Amino acid sequence: MASTILPSLRLRPNFSASMSTSSSSSAGEVKHRPAVILPGLGNNSGDYKKLEVTLGEYGVRAVVAAVSRLDWFRNASGLVDPSYWRGTLRPRPVLDWYLNRIDDAVRKANELAQGQGQGLSLIGHSAGGWLARVYMEEYGKSDISLLLTLGTPHLPPPRGQPGVIDQTRGLLYYVQDHCAKAVYTPELRYVCIAGRYIRGAPLVDNADADVDSDVTVGIDSGEAISELAIASNKKSDLSDSSGTSFRARFVGQGYKQVCGTADVWGDGVVPEVSAHLEGALNVTFDGVYHSPVGSDDETRPWYGSPVIVKDWIHHLLE
Repeated sequence: MASTILPSLRLRPNFSASMSTSSSSSAGEVKHRPAVILPGLGNNSGDYKKLEVTLGEYGVRAVVAAVSRLDWFRNASGLVDPSYWRGTLRPRPVLDWYLNRIDDAVRKANELAQGQGQGLSLIGHSAGGWLARVYMEEYGKSDISLLLTLGTPHLPPPRGQPGVIDQTRGLLYYVQDHCAKAVYTPELRYVCIAGRYIRGAPLVDNADADVDSDVTVGIDSGEAISELAIASNKKSDLSDSSGTSFRARFVGQGYKQVCGTADVWGDGVVPEVSAHLEGALNVTFDGVYHSPVGSDDETRPWYGSPVIVKDWIHHLLE
C-alpha cells in the first residue's frame, strides 16, 4: 500500500551569485552548536571532508561518523537472519555497528560543545538520515536539537507493487512503525531536503502514470546501483525514438524501486517525494545531485557543495 504525503512546504532557491554568505564573516566570533555528519550507504567518512570544511567556514564545528566503504559489508550478516528473507528485518543487531559509530561521533561533538547547552545537529545523508532516526529512538534524543536529512529515503516502498522489491528487507517498515514521528518544534527540528536533478522515465512509454509529487510515495534505499552509473555513463544521455534519454529510463527504474513509479523528479537516486517526511520542514532544491561520489561543485553539485550549503546552513545557525 502506497503511503500518502500531505502537501508540504517546498522551497526552490535560485543559486545566484548575489546570495549573501554573510554568516561566514562572523565564523570566528560565534560558536554555533556542533554538527555530526552521518554517511550514506556505500560512502565513507572521507567523502564528507569538503562538507566538514564548508561548515567550519560558517562557524559550525563538525564530526563525521567514522565509516569506511568496507564497513558496509557488515550488513551482509543480515543474510543469515530468516527475517531478511521474510522482509521483516530490524535495524538491530545488523546495524549496531553503524549506531555505535553515530554514538561515538555524538560523544566527540558533545566534547566540542563544552557545555554550551545548545544541543547538536545531526546531518544525515541518504541512509544516514533514517539511521539517525533509529539512533534517536534507541539512544535517546536529549542531545539533539536538529535532524537535517539530505536525500534520505524516509518511507518504505509500496507493498504489492509489481516489479518493486524492498531492498531494505523490512528495515524502513520498522523505522516507519517504531521510530518517533517527525514533529517540527523549537526543541527538536526536523528538516528534510530533497533534490531535483533529473526526472525519471518508464522503460516503456505509458508504463507508469504521471504522478504528482505531493500525492503518492514509497521508498527504498538501493542507492548504489544508479549512483555510479548516472555519474559516469555518458552514453546514457542518448535518446530513443520518442526523445526520452536512456539515462532517464535507467534512473526511472531506480526511482520505481524507491517510490513505485518511474516518472518522477529526483536527485538521480532518491525521488523528491521520498526524501520528504510528513511533519518535517520539507525543502526541495533544483539541480542538486544525490551524492558526493561523481559530483562536482559546478555542473553537478550535490547537497554538500558550497553553493548548495549556503542555502540550508541557516538551519544550523538558528
